[in-house]
Amino acid sequence: MRTYEQDAGSGTYGGAGTLELPWPFTGRTDELELVRGASAAGRPGIVVTGPAGQGKTRLITEAVRGTDHQRVTGTPEARDLPLAAFAHLLPDTVSLHRAVRALSGVRVLVVDDAQLLDETSAALVHQLAVRGRTRLVVAAADGVPAPGAVSRLWTGELLPRLALGPLPREDTARLLAGAALEPLTVRRLHRACRGDLRLLRDLVTALAGSGRLTPVPGTRERAWRGALPVTPAVRDRLAPALERSCPAEREILDRLAFAEPLPLDPDALEPEPLERLESDGLVHVDDRGAVSLAHPLHGTALRATAGRLRARRLAPAADAHAPALAAEQRTLAERVERLDVTPVPTPVGEWLVAEGVPLPPGYAALRARFARLRGELREAAAWAREGLRAAPSDAGCRRELALADGEPGTGADPDGVHAAYDAVRRGDPGRAAGRLPAGSVFARHAEALARGDGAALDRAAQALAERGFLLYAAEAHAQAARAHRDPRAARRSRTRALALARRCEGARTPALTGLVLGELTARQRQIVSLAAAGLSNREIADRLTLSVRTVGNHLYGAYTRLGTGDRGALPWLVEVPETA
Repeated sequence: MRTYEQDAGSGTYGGAGTLELPWPFTGRTDELELVRGASAAGRPGIVVTGPAGQGKTRLITEAVRGTDHQRVTGTPEARDLPLAAFAHLLPDTVSLHRAVRALSGVRVLVVDDAQLLDETSAALVHQLAVRGRTRLVVAAADGVPAPGAVSRLWTGELLPRLALGPLPREDTARLLAGAALEPLTVRRLHRACRGDLRLLRDLVTALAGSGRLTPVPGTRERAWRGALPVTPAVRDRLAPALERSCPAEREILDRLAFAEPLPLDPDALEPEPLERLESDGLVHVDDRGAVSLAHPLHGTALRATAGRLRARRLAPAADAHAPALAAEQRTLAERVERLDVTPVPTPVGEWLVAEGVPLPPGYAALRARFARLRGELREAAAWAREGLRAAPSDAGCRRELALADGEPGTGADPDGVHAAYDAVRRGDPGRAAGRLPAGSVFARHAEALARGDGAALDRAAQALAERGFLLYAAEAHAQAARAHRDPRAARRSRTRALALARRCEGARTPALTGLVLGELTARQRQIVSLAAAGLSNREIADRLTLSVRTVGNHLYGAYTRLGTGDRGALPWLVEVPETA
Protein backbone atom coordinates (compact mmCIF):
# COMPACT_ATOMS: atom_id res chain seq x y z
CA MET A 1 0.00 0.00 0.00
CA ARG A 2 1.53 3.27 -1.08
CA THR A 3 0.92 5.96 1.55
CA TYR A 4 1.75 9.05 -0.43
CA GLU A 5 1.32 10.45 -3.90
CA GLN A 6 3.37 12.88 -5.91
CA ASP A 7 1.26 15.40 -7.77
CA ALA A 8 1.02 14.74 -11.46
CA GLY A 9 2.91 17.11 -13.68
CA SER A 10 1.08 19.91 -15.36
CA GLY A 11 3.03 20.05 -18.57
CA THR A 12 5.94 21.67 -16.81
CA TYR A 13 8.55 19.51 -18.47
CA GLY A 14 8.81 18.00 -21.90
CA GLY A 15 9.77 14.42 -22.67
CA ALA A 16 13.44 15.30 -23.01
CA GLY A 17 13.56 16.93 -19.59
CA THR A 18 13.44 20.45 -20.98
CA LEU A 19 11.45 23.15 -19.30
CA GLU A 20 8.21 24.30 -20.89
CA LEU A 21 6.90 27.74 -19.97
CA PRO A 22 4.90 29.09 -18.33
CA TRP A 23 4.92 27.13 -15.13
CA PRO A 24 1.51 26.22 -13.71
CA PHE A 25 0.20 28.59 -11.07
CA THR A 26 0.79 26.85 -7.74
CA GLY A 27 -0.12 27.67 -4.15
CA ARG A 28 -0.87 31.23 -3.04
CA THR A 29 -4.56 30.37 -2.57
CA ASP A 30 -5.13 32.89 0.22
CA GLU A 31 -3.13 35.58 -1.55
CA LEU A 32 -5.04 34.97 -4.79
CA GLU A 33 -8.40 35.43 -3.09
CA LEU A 34 -7.13 38.56 -1.33
CA VAL A 35 -6.06 40.19 -4.63
CA ARG A 36 -9.29 39.16 -6.34
CA GLY A 37 -11.35 40.57 -3.50
CA ALA A 38 -9.38 43.83 -3.37
CA SER A 39 -9.89 44.42 -7.11
CA ALA A 40 -13.61 43.64 -7.07
CA ALA A 41 -16.27 46.27 -7.60
CA GLY A 42 -16.47 48.78 -4.76
CA ARG A 43 -12.86 48.16 -3.65
CA PRO A 44 -9.93 50.54 -4.26
CA GLY A 45 -7.41 47.83 -5.26
CA ILE A 46 -4.19 46.58 -3.69
CA VAL A 47 -0.40 46.83 -3.81
CA VAL A 48 1.57 43.57 -3.91
CA THR A 49 5.19 43.88 -2.79
CA GLY A 50 8.03 41.43 -2.37
CA PRO A 51 11.57 40.63 -3.55
CA ALA A 52 12.18 40.27 -7.27
CA GLY A 53 11.26 36.92 -8.77
CA GLN A 54 8.78 35.76 -6.12
CA GLY A 55 5.77 35.59 -8.40
CA LYS A 56 4.06 38.96 -7.96
CA THR A 57 3.32 39.32 -11.67
CA ARG A 58 2.05 35.75 -11.95
CA LEU A 59 -0.19 36.15 -8.92
CA ILE A 60 -1.74 39.34 -10.25
CA THR A 61 -2.14 37.88 -13.75
CA GLU A 62 -4.02 34.93 -12.28
CA ALA A 63 -6.16 37.23 -10.10
CA VAL A 64 -7.36 39.43 -12.99
CA ARG A 65 -7.70 36.64 -15.53
CA GLY A 66 -11.04 36.95 -17.35
CA THR A 67 -11.71 40.48 -16.11
CA ASP A 68 -11.88 43.73 -18.06
CA HIS A 69 -8.54 45.38 -17.28
CA GLN A 70 -5.64 47.34 -18.72
CA ARG A 71 -1.96 46.77 -17.93
CA VAL A 72 1.08 49.05 -17.78
CA THR A 73 4.64 48.07 -16.91
CA GLY A 74 7.60 50.08 -15.72
CA THR A 75 10.94 49.46 -17.45
CA PRO A 76 14.50 50.65 -16.73
CA GLU A 77 14.91 51.92 -20.30
CA ALA A 78 11.90 54.26 -20.10
CA ARG A 79 12.36 55.50 -16.56
CA ASP A 80 13.34 59.01 -17.75
CA LEU A 81 10.53 59.34 -20.33
CA PRO A 82 7.35 60.97 -18.97
CA LEU A 83 4.28 58.71 -19.13
CA ALA A 84 6.24 56.13 -21.14
CA ALA A 85 4.51 53.20 -19.42
CA PHE A 86 1.11 54.62 -20.47
CA ALA A 87 2.02 55.33 -24.09
CA HIS A 88 -0.36 52.65 -25.42
CA LEU A 89 -3.30 54.10 -23.44
CA LEU A 90 -2.82 57.86 -23.92
CA PRO A 91 -2.38 60.35 -26.81
CA ASP A 92 1.16 61.36 -27.77
CA THR A 93 1.09 64.61 -25.81
CA VAL A 94 -1.11 64.92 -22.78
CA SER A 95 -0.96 66.69 -19.44
CA LEU A 96 -1.15 64.83 -16.15
CA HIS A 97 -4.61 66.26 -15.51
CA ARG A 98 -5.93 65.09 -18.89
CA ALA A 99 -4.27 61.70 -18.43
CA VAL A 100 -6.17 61.21 -15.17
CA ARG A 101 -9.44 62.07 -16.92
CA ALA A 102 -8.62 59.81 -19.89
CA LEU A 103 -8.04 56.80 -17.64
CA SER A 104 -10.99 57.37 -15.33
CA GLY A 105 -13.06 54.98 -17.44
CA VAL A 106 -10.66 52.06 -16.92
CA ARG A 107 -12.26 49.65 -14.46
CA VAL A 108 -9.14 47.79 -13.37
CA LEU A 109 -5.60 49.00 -14.03
CA VAL A 110 -2.70 46.60 -13.43
CA VAL A 111 0.62 48.37 -12.81
CA ASP A 112 3.58 45.97 -12.94
CA ASP A 113 7.13 46.82 -11.81
CA ALA A 114 5.84 50.08 -10.37
CA GLN A 115 9.24 50.80 -8.84
CA LEU A 116 10.52 51.43 -12.39
CA LEU A 117 7.91 54.00 -13.38
CA ASP A 118 9.00 57.48 -14.38
CA GLU A 119 7.98 60.22 -11.96
CA THR A 120 5.07 61.45 -14.10
CA SER A 121 3.67 57.93 -14.51
CA ALA A 122 4.03 57.37 -10.76
CA ALA A 123 2.16 60.60 -10.09
CA LEU A 124 -0.58 59.50 -12.49
CA VAL A 125 -1.01 56.20 -10.63
CA HIS A 126 -1.12 58.09 -7.33
CA GLN A 127 -3.79 60.49 -8.62
CA LEU A 128 -5.91 57.60 -9.90
CA ALA A 129 -5.73 56.10 -6.41
CA VAL A 130 -6.76 59.39 -4.84
CA ARG A 131 -9.78 59.76 -7.16
CA GLY A 132 -10.84 56.18 -6.43
CA ARG A 133 -12.73 55.56 -9.67
CA THR A 134 -10.18 53.10 -11.06
CA ARG A 135 -9.34 49.94 -9.14
CA LEU A 136 -5.55 49.59 -9.05
CA VAL A 137 -3.60 46.34 -8.75
CA VAL A 138 0.03 47.36 -8.32
CA ALA A 139 3.17 45.21 -8.12
CA ALA A 140 6.38 46.70 -6.71
CA ALA A 141 9.68 45.02 -5.87
CA ASP A 142 11.22 45.36 -2.41
CA GLY A 143 14.79 46.44 -1.83
CA VAL A 144 15.06 48.95 -4.68
CA PRO A 145 14.27 52.69 -4.75
CA ALA A 146 10.76 53.53 -5.92
CA PRO A 147 9.22 56.90 -6.83
CA GLY A 148 7.72 58.60 -3.80
CA ALA A 149 4.29 58.65 -5.42
CA VAL A 150 4.43 54.84 -5.64
CA SER A 151 5.55 54.17 -2.07
CA ARG A 152 2.91 56.59 -0.78
CA LEU A 153 0.23 54.30 -2.21
CA TRP A 154 0.63 52.10 0.86
CA THR A 155 2.47 54.32 3.34
CA GLY A 156 -0.26 56.91 2.84
CA GLU A 157 -2.87 54.14 3.24
CA LEU A 158 -4.47 54.82 -0.13
CA LEU A 159 -4.30 51.09 -0.93
CA PRO A 160 -3.90 48.00 1.24
CA ARG A 161 -0.54 46.25 0.93
CA LEU A 162 0.12 42.53 0.51
CA ALA A 163 3.74 41.65 1.31
CA LEU A 164 4.37 38.45 -0.65
CA GLY A 165 6.51 35.90 1.17
CA PRO A 166 8.51 33.04 -0.37
CA LEU A 167 6.57 30.12 -1.84
CA PRO A 168 6.45 27.37 0.85
CA ARG A 169 8.52 24.27 0.22
CA GLU A 170 5.47 22.05 -0.27
CA ASP A 171 4.23 24.39 -3.01
CA THR A 172 7.69 24.47 -4.57
CA ALA A 173 7.56 20.66 -4.63
CA ARG A 174 4.20 20.75 -6.42
CA LEU A 175 5.57 23.27 -8.90
CA LEU A 176 8.47 20.93 -9.67
CA ALA A 177 6.36 17.76 -9.73
CA GLY A 178 6.62 17.40 -13.49
CA ALA A 179 10.41 17.20 -13.24
CA ALA A 180 10.22 14.08 -11.03
CA LEU A 181 12.89 15.38 -8.65
CA GLU A 182 13.56 13.50 -5.43
CA PRO A 183 12.72 15.43 -2.24
CA LEU A 184 16.29 16.20 -1.12
CA THR A 185 16.91 17.89 -4.47
CA VAL A 186 13.70 19.88 -4.11
CA ARG A 187 14.79 20.92 -0.61
CA ARG A 188 18.21 22.00 -1.92
CA LEU A 189 16.68 24.03 -4.76
CA HIS A 190 14.16 25.64 -2.45
CA ARG A 191 16.85 26.68 0.04
CA ALA A 192 19.17 27.96 -2.67
CA CYS A 193 16.52 30.08 -4.37
CA ARG A 194 14.74 31.37 -1.26
CA GLY A 195 11.48 31.89 -3.08
CA ASP A 196 12.98 33.42 -6.23
CA LEU A 197 10.98 31.56 -8.87
CA ARG A 198 12.96 33.07 -11.75
CA LEU A 199 16.17 31.72 -10.29
CA LEU A 200 14.50 28.38 -9.58
CA ARG A 201 13.39 28.07 -13.19
CA ASP A 202 16.86 29.05 -14.39
CA LEU A 203 18.57 26.45 -12.21
CA VAL A 204 16.20 23.60 -13.06
CA THR A 205 16.56 24.35 -16.77
CA ALA A 206 20.35 24.37 -16.47
CA LEU A 207 20.39 21.12 -14.46
CA ALA A 208 18.11 19.35 -16.93
CA GLY A 209 20.09 20.61 -19.92
CA SER A 210 23.51 19.75 -18.52
CA GLY A 211 22.72 16.18 -17.55
CA ARG A 212 23.37 16.79 -13.85
CA LEU A 213 20.10 15.18 -12.84
CA THR A 214 20.82 11.50 -12.31
CA PRO A 215 18.26 8.67 -11.90
CA VAL A 216 17.59 7.42 -8.36
CA PRO A 217 17.67 3.60 -8.37
CA GLY A 218 14.35 1.97 -7.61
CA THR A 219 12.33 5.13 -8.32
CA ARG A 220 11.25 7.28 -11.23
CA GLU A 221 12.92 10.28 -9.67
CA ARG A 222 16.10 12.18 -10.45
CA ALA A 223 18.60 13.71 -8.05
CA TRP A 224 21.02 16.62 -8.14
CA ARG A 225 24.32 16.06 -6.39
CA GLY A 226 27.56 17.97 -6.73
CA ALA A 227 28.37 21.35 -8.23
CA LEU A 228 25.95 24.16 -8.93
CA PRO A 229 25.52 25.26 -12.56
CA VAL A 230 26.82 28.84 -12.56
CA THR A 231 24.29 30.47 -14.86
CA PRO A 232 24.08 34.23 -15.54
CA ALA A 233 21.23 34.43 -13.03
CA VAL A 234 23.39 32.71 -10.41
CA ARG A 235 26.28 35.09 -11.09
CA ASP A 236 23.91 38.01 -10.70
CA ARG A 237 22.78 36.77 -7.27
CA LEU A 238 26.38 35.97 -6.34
CA ALA A 239 27.77 39.39 -7.28
CA PRO A 240 27.75 40.80 -3.71
CA ALA A 241 29.99 37.92 -2.62
CA LEU A 242 32.20 37.58 -5.71
CA GLU A 243 32.91 41.28 -6.08
CA ARG A 244 34.43 41.87 -2.63
CA SER A 245 37.56 43.94 -3.15
CA CYS A 246 39.07 43.03 0.24
CA PRO A 247 41.10 39.77 0.05
CA ALA A 248 40.45 39.06 3.75
CA GLU A 249 36.69 39.27 3.20
CA ARG A 250 36.81 36.93 0.21
CA GLU A 251 38.99 34.50 2.17
CA ILE A 252 36.38 34.36 4.95
CA LEU A 253 33.57 33.78 2.45
CA ASP A 254 35.48 30.97 0.75
CA ARG A 255 36.40 29.32 4.05
CA LEU A 256 32.77 29.38 5.11
CA ALA A 257 31.71 27.96 1.75
CA PHE A 258 33.80 24.85 2.37
CA ALA A 259 33.43 24.46 6.14
CA GLU A 260 30.46 26.40 7.54
CA PRO A 261 29.57 26.92 10.29
CA LEU A 262 32.85 28.08 11.83
CA PRO A 263 33.37 29.17 15.44
CA LEU A 264 33.70 32.88 16.12
CA ASP A 265 37.47 32.74 16.69
CA PRO A 266 39.44 36.02 16.29
CA ASP A 267 42.60 34.03 15.54
CA ALA A 268 40.91 32.23 12.64
CA LEU A 269 38.50 34.89 11.35
CA GLU A 270 39.73 38.49 11.29
CA PRO A 271 37.20 40.59 13.26
CA GLU A 272 37.07 43.71 11.07
CA PRO A 273 36.48 41.98 7.71
CA LEU A 274 33.96 39.69 9.42
CA GLU A 275 32.07 42.68 10.85
CA ARG A 276 31.88 44.29 7.39
CA LEU A 277 30.50 41.06 5.91
CA GLU A 278 27.90 40.85 8.67
CA SER A 279 26.93 44.49 8.16
CA ASP A 280 26.43 43.84 4.43
CA GLY A 281 24.23 40.83 5.15
CA LEU A 282 26.62 38.22 3.74
CA VAL A 283 27.33 36.28 6.94
CA HIS A 284 25.25 35.38 9.97
CA VAL A 285 26.45 34.86 13.55
CA ASP A 286 24.08 32.88 15.77
CA ASP A 287 23.62 33.07 19.53
CA ARG A 288 26.26 30.40 20.09
CA GLY A 289 28.88 32.28 18.12
CA ALA A 290 28.78 30.07 15.02
CA VAL A 291 29.43 31.90 11.75
CA SER A 292 27.73 30.84 8.52
CA LEU A 293 26.87 32.32 5.14
CA ALA A 294 23.64 34.30 5.21
CA HIS A 295 22.36 33.01 1.85
CA PRO A 296 22.35 29.24 1.11
CA LEU A 297 23.09 29.89 -2.56
CA HIS A 298 26.44 31.52 -1.78
CA GLY A 299 28.10 28.43 -0.35
CA THR A 300 27.37 26.11 -3.26
CA ALA A 301 28.08 28.88 -5.79
CA LEU A 302 31.42 29.83 -4.23
CA ARG A 303 32.46 26.18 -4.20
CA ALA A 304 31.47 25.86 -7.85
CA THR A 305 33.53 28.91 -8.86
CA ALA A 306 36.63 28.07 -6.82
CA GLY A 307 39.60 26.74 -8.77
CA ARG A 308 40.76 23.19 -8.21
CA LEU A 309 43.81 24.16 -6.18
CA ARG A 310 41.86 26.61 -4.01
CA ALA A 311 39.17 24.02 -3.40
CA ARG A 312 41.81 21.45 -2.43
CA ARG A 313 43.31 23.88 0.09
CA LEU A 314 40.00 24.87 1.65
CA ALA A 315 38.16 21.56 1.62
CA PRO A 316 38.13 19.87 5.05
CA ALA A 317 39.68 16.46 5.63
CA ALA A 318 37.48 13.46 4.89
CA ASP A 319 36.57 12.90 8.56
CA ALA A 320 36.50 16.55 9.67
CA HIS A 321 32.71 16.66 9.52
CA ALA A 322 32.25 13.65 11.82
CA PRO A 323 31.97 15.52 15.18
CA ALA A 324 29.48 18.06 13.80
CA LEU A 325 27.44 15.31 12.15
CA ALA A 326 27.39 13.36 15.41
CA ALA A 327 26.16 16.48 17.23
CA GLU A 328 23.32 16.84 14.71
CA GLN A 329 22.41 13.19 15.23
CA ARG A 330 22.28 13.62 19.02
CA THR A 331 20.06 16.67 18.67
CA LEU A 332 17.63 14.83 16.39
CA ALA A 333 17.52 11.81 18.72
CA GLU A 334 16.82 14.02 21.74
CA ARG A 335 13.99 15.77 19.92
CA VAL A 336 12.35 12.48 18.94
CA GLU A 337 12.66 11.30 22.55
CA ARG A 338 10.95 14.50 23.76
CA LEU A 339 8.14 14.03 21.20
CA ASP A 340 9.10 17.23 19.39
CA VAL A 341 9.91 17.05 15.69
CA THR A 342 9.76 20.74 14.83
CA PRO A 343 12.52 21.57 12.29
CA VAL A 344 16.09 21.97 13.53
CA PRO A 345 19.12 23.19 11.54
CA THR A 346 21.10 20.30 10.07
CA PRO A 347 23.58 22.00 7.73
CA VAL A 348 26.25 19.28 7.88
CA GLY A 349 24.00 16.42 6.81
CA GLU A 350 22.45 18.47 4.03
CA TRP A 351 25.87 19.66 2.85
CA LEU A 352 27.14 16.06 2.64
CA VAL A 353 24.11 14.98 0.64
CA ALA A 354 24.44 17.95 -1.71
CA GLU A 355 28.09 17.10 -2.36
CA GLY A 356 27.28 13.43 -2.93
CA VAL A 357 29.28 12.24 0.11
CA PRO A 358 27.94 8.92 1.53
CA LEU A 359 26.08 9.34 4.82
CA PRO A 360 26.64 7.10 7.85
CA PRO A 361 23.60 4.77 7.90
CA GLY A 362 22.79 5.55 11.54
CA TYR A 363 22.49 9.26 10.77
CA ALA A 364 20.51 8.59 7.59
CA ALA A 365 18.05 6.29 9.38
CA LEU A 366 17.45 8.88 12.09
CA ARG A 367 16.93 11.65 9.51
CA ALA A 368 14.46 9.35 7.74
CA ARG A 369 12.61 8.69 10.97
CA PHE A 370 12.50 12.40 11.87
CA ALA A 371 11.06 13.23 8.44
CA ARG A 372 8.54 10.36 8.65
CA LEU A 373 7.28 11.50 12.06
CA ARG A 374 6.76 14.96 10.55
CA GLY A 375 4.65 13.41 7.79
CA GLU A 376 7.28 14.04 5.10
CA LEU A 377 7.11 10.51 3.75
CA ARG A 378 8.83 11.01 0.41
CA GLU A 379 11.67 12.84 2.13
CA ALA A 380 11.93 10.05 4.70
CA ALA A 381 12.32 7.53 1.89
CA ALA A 382 15.00 9.70 0.27
CA TRP A 383 17.07 9.88 3.49
CA ALA A 384 16.80 6.12 3.93
CA ARG A 385 18.04 5.56 0.38
CA GLU A 386 21.00 7.85 1.09
CA GLY A 387 21.99 5.59 3.98
CA LEU A 388 21.59 2.48 1.86
CA ARG A 389 24.03 3.88 -0.69
CA ALA A 390 26.83 3.45 1.84
CA ALA A 391 25.42 0.36 3.61
CA PRO A 392 22.97 -1.55 1.36
CA SER A 393 22.10 -4.07 4.07
CA ASP A 394 21.58 -1.64 6.96
CA ALA A 395 18.50 -2.79 8.87
CA GLY A 396 17.57 0.66 10.18
CA CYS A 397 17.53 2.29 6.77
CA ARG A 398 15.67 -0.63 5.23
CA ARG A 399 13.01 -0.45 7.94
CA GLU A 400 12.59 3.30 7.52
CA LEU A 401 12.31 2.95 3.75
CA ALA A 402 9.60 0.30 4.18
CA LEU A 403 7.72 2.43 6.73
CA ALA A 404 7.87 5.49 4.47
CA ASP A 405 6.63 3.47 1.49
CA GLY A 406 3.88 1.86 3.58
CA GLU A 407 4.78 -1.66 2.47
CA PRO A 408 2.38 -4.40 3.66
CA GLY A 409 3.69 -6.37 6.61
CA THR A 410 6.04 -3.62 7.75
CA GLY A 411 4.23 -3.23 11.04
CA ALA A 412 4.25 -0.31 13.41
CA ASP A 413 7.11 1.94 14.34
CA PRO A 414 9.50 -0.21 16.44
CA ASP A 415 9.78 2.38 19.21
CA GLY A 416 7.56 1.48 22.20
CA VAL A 417 5.77 4.82 22.52
CA HIS A 418 5.27 5.24 18.79
CA ALA A 419 4.19 1.62 18.43
CA ALA A 420 1.47 2.18 21.05
CA TYR A 421 0.45 5.45 19.46
CA ASP A 422 0.05 3.69 16.12
CA ALA A 423 -3.08 2.04 17.55
CA VAL A 424 -4.53 5.47 18.30
CA ARG A 425 -3.89 6.56 14.73
CA ARG A 426 -5.78 3.45 13.54
CA GLY A 427 -8.75 4.42 15.74
CA ASP A 428 -8.21 1.88 18.55
CA PRO A 429 -7.19 3.93 21.63
CA GLY A 430 -7.95 1.05 23.99
CA ARG A 431 -4.83 -0.81 22.83
CA ALA A 432 -2.68 2.15 23.86
CA ALA A 433 -4.10 2.40 27.39
CA GLY A 434 -1.29 2.80 29.95
CA ARG A 435 1.41 2.64 27.29
CA LEU A 436 1.76 6.35 26.47
CA PRO A 437 3.57 8.92 28.64
CA ALA A 438 1.05 10.49 31.02
CA GLY A 439 0.09 14.01 29.99
CA SER A 440 1.91 13.77 26.66
CA VAL A 441 0.36 15.01 23.45
CA PHE A 442 0.00 11.38 22.33
CA ALA A 443 -1.85 10.50 25.54
CA ARG A 444 -4.20 13.49 25.18
CA HIS A 445 -5.02 12.38 21.65
CA ALA A 446 -5.79 8.84 22.85
CA GLU A 447 -8.00 10.08 25.70
CA ALA A 448 -9.98 12.42 23.42
CA LEU A 449 -10.52 9.64 20.89
CA ALA A 450 -11.65 7.21 23.58
CA ARG A 451 -14.27 9.74 24.74
CA GLY A 452 -15.35 10.58 21.19
CA ASP A 453 -14.79 14.25 22.06
CA GLY A 454 -14.51 16.22 18.81
CA ALA A 455 -13.41 19.48 20.45
CA ALA A 456 -10.71 17.70 22.48
CA LEU A 457 -9.52 15.92 19.34
CA ASP A 458 -9.16 19.29 17.60
CA ARG A 459 -7.15 20.59 20.57
CA ALA A 460 -4.95 17.50 20.46
CA ALA A 461 -4.46 18.03 16.73
CA GLN A 462 -3.35 21.59 17.32
CA ALA A 463 -0.86 20.45 19.96
CA LEU A 464 0.47 17.76 17.62
CA ALA A 465 0.96 20.31 14.84
CA GLU A 466 2.80 22.66 17.19
CA ARG A 467 5.26 19.83 17.92
CA GLY A 468 5.78 19.11 14.24
CA PHE A 469 3.63 15.95 13.93
CA LEU A 470 1.71 17.29 10.94
CA LEU A 471 0.43 13.94 9.65
CA TYR A 472 -0.72 12.89 13.13
CA ALA A 473 -2.43 16.26 13.50
CA ALA A 474 -4.24 15.75 10.21
CA GLU A 475 -5.43 12.34 11.41
CA ALA A 476 -6.65 13.79 14.72
CA HIS A 477 -8.63 16.48 12.89
CA ALA A 478 -10.09 13.79 10.61
CA GLN A 479 -11.17 11.80 13.67
CA ALA A 480 -12.65 15.00 15.13
CA ALA A 481 -14.67 15.52 11.95
CA ARG A 482 -16.32 12.15 12.52
CA ALA A 483 -16.86 12.79 16.24
CA HIS A 484 -18.47 16.23 15.97
CA ARG A 485 -22.26 16.35 16.06
CA ASP A 486 -22.35 19.93 14.78
CA PRO A 487 -21.98 19.83 10.96
CA ARG A 488 -20.21 23.19 10.94
CA ALA A 489 -17.62 22.01 13.46
CA ALA A 490 -17.17 18.82 11.43
CA ARG A 491 -16.52 20.86 8.28
CA ARG A 492 -13.92 22.98 10.07
CA SER A 493 -12.10 19.88 11.30
CA ARG A 494 -12.28 18.34 7.85
CA THR A 495 -10.81 21.47 6.24
CA ARG A 496 -7.97 21.52 8.77
CA ALA A 497 -7.27 17.85 8.14
CA LEU A 498 -7.11 18.57 4.43
CA ALA A 499 -4.73 21.51 4.83
CA LEU A 500 -2.32 19.47 6.95
CA ALA A 501 -2.53 16.40 4.72
CA ARG A 502 -1.54 18.52 1.73
CA ARG A 503 1.59 19.59 3.63
CA CYS A 504 2.35 15.90 4.18
CA GLU A 505 2.76 15.19 0.46
CA GLY A 506 -0.76 13.86 0.10
CA ALA A 507 -0.35 11.11 2.69
CA ARG A 508 -3.17 8.56 2.79
CA THR A 509 -3.69 6.66 6.00
CA PRO A 510 -6.73 4.82 7.42
CA ALA A 511 -7.82 7.96 9.30
CA LEU A 512 -7.64 10.16 6.19
CA THR A 513 -8.82 7.89 3.40
CA GLY A 514 -12.40 8.45 2.28
CA LEU A 515 -12.84 11.10 4.96
CA VAL A 516 -16.13 12.54 3.79
CA LEU A 517 -17.51 10.46 0.95
CA GLY A 518 -20.06 8.93 3.28
CA GLU A 519 -21.78 12.31 3.69
CA LEU A 520 -22.31 12.78 -0.04
CA THR A 521 -25.13 11.47 -2.23
CA ALA A 522 -24.34 8.52 -4.47
CA ARG A 523 -24.14 10.77 -7.54
CA GLN A 524 -21.97 13.32 -5.71
CA ARG A 525 -19.59 10.54 -4.62
CA GLN A 526 -19.34 9.32 -8.20
CA ILE A 527 -18.65 12.77 -9.63
CA VAL A 528 -16.26 13.83 -6.88
CA SER A 529 -14.24 10.64 -7.28
CA LEU A 530 -13.86 11.27 -11.01
CA ALA A 531 -12.94 14.91 -10.41
CA ALA A 532 -10.34 13.78 -7.85
CA ALA A 533 -8.89 11.49 -10.53
CA GLY A 534 -8.27 14.55 -12.71
CA LEU A 535 -11.21 14.46 -15.12
CA SER A 536 -12.66 17.79 -16.28
CA ASN A 537 -16.35 18.61 -15.95
CA ARG A 538 -16.80 17.94 -19.67
CA GLU A 539 -15.08 14.54 -19.42
CA ILE A 540 -17.21 13.61 -16.40
CA ALA A 541 -20.36 14.67 -18.23
CA ASP A 542 -19.44 12.55 -21.27
CA ARG A 543 -18.65 9.51 -19.13
CA LEU A 544 -21.87 9.70 -17.07
CA THR A 545 -24.13 10.98 -19.87
CA LEU A 546 -24.94 14.17 -18.01
CA SER A 547 -24.90 17.84 -18.92
CA VAL A 548 -21.87 19.89 -17.94
CA ARG A 549 -24.17 22.13 -15.88
CA THR A 550 -25.48 19.12 -13.92
CA VAL A 551 -21.92 18.02 -13.17
CA GLY A 552 -21.09 21.53 -11.99
CA ASN A 553 -24.14 21.65 -9.74
CA HIS A 554 -23.27 18.31 -8.15
CA LEU A 555 -19.71 19.44 -7.56
CA TYR A 556 -20.89 22.70 -6.00
CA GLY A 557 -23.12 20.80 -3.60
CA ALA A 558 -20.26 18.42 -2.78
CA TYR A 559 -17.83 21.29 -2.18
CA THR A 560 -20.29 22.77 0.33
CA ARG A 561 -20.39 19.52 2.28
CA LEU A 562 -16.65 18.95 2.00
CA GLY A 563 -15.86 22.41 3.35
CA THR A 564 -13.60 23.28 0.41
CA GLY A 565 -13.89 24.96 -2.97
CA ASP A 566 -10.50 23.76 -4.19
CA ARG A 567 -10.70 21.08 -6.89
CA GLY A 568 -7.02 20.32 -6.32
CA ALA A 569 -7.84 19.35 -2.74
CA LEU A 570 -10.12 16.47 -3.72
CA PRO A 571 -7.42 13.74 -3.99
CA TRP A 572 -6.61 14.34 -0.31
CA LEU A 573 -10.23 13.93 0.73
CA VAL A 574 -11.33 10.91 -1.27
CA GLU A 575 -10.01 7.69 -2.70
CA VAL A 576 -9.30 7.99 -6.44
CA PRO A 577 -10.97 5.08 -8.28
CA GLU A 578 -8.42 2.79 -9.92
CA THR A 579 -10.43 2.61 -13.14
CA ALA A 580 -10.48 6.36 -13.60
